[in-house]
Amino acid sequence: MNTLRETEQAFTERLDGLELDFDAMAALHNLHRTAAMVRNHFEQSVLREAGLTWAGFGVLWVVWIWESVESGQVAKECGVTKGTLTGVVRTLESRGWLERSTPEDDRRRSVLSLTEAGLRLMKELFPKFNAEEVYALGGLSRRRVTELNRTLRHVMNHLEATGPARRG
Repeated sequence: MNTLRETEQAFTERLDGLELDFDAMAALHNLHRTAAMVRNHFEQSVLREAGLTWAGFGVLWVVWIWESVESGQVAKECGVTKGTLTGVVRTLESRGWLERSTPEDDRRRSVLSLTEAGLRLMKELFPKFNAEEVYALGGLSRRRVTELNRTLRHVMNHLEATGPARRG
């Protein structure tokens, strides 16, 4: 993988002469690159130790927070397709961490909940995960972390509020 400096130099040279907002482009490029690096770091450290992928942890996290939740909501909150979710859920079920039920009033729905083993896993794993979150933001002051959170929430809220209309 190229360094950030090499990447920025390459796209500056390639796009020279085009009327573009380079700051917006760089900010979102850096956001994507950072997200990929964070995901990789977590998968190679705390999640690997638990035998989890990023998607698997995301599913367990959403179900842990909401206790019993429809699979469609889990897919949406994790940013995965229902097809991807199906494979992840099967893996988590086979490890005894997650269970699926079908409500009597609507057999098309699937509701996910953690097993006792899944609850124990999350209670043990999440403090380690949070320690890696702190590590990933190492060197940033509390104020800068708060500003970063506020900025990212603004982007998410803006896209959530106006994105669907823009896409038509």
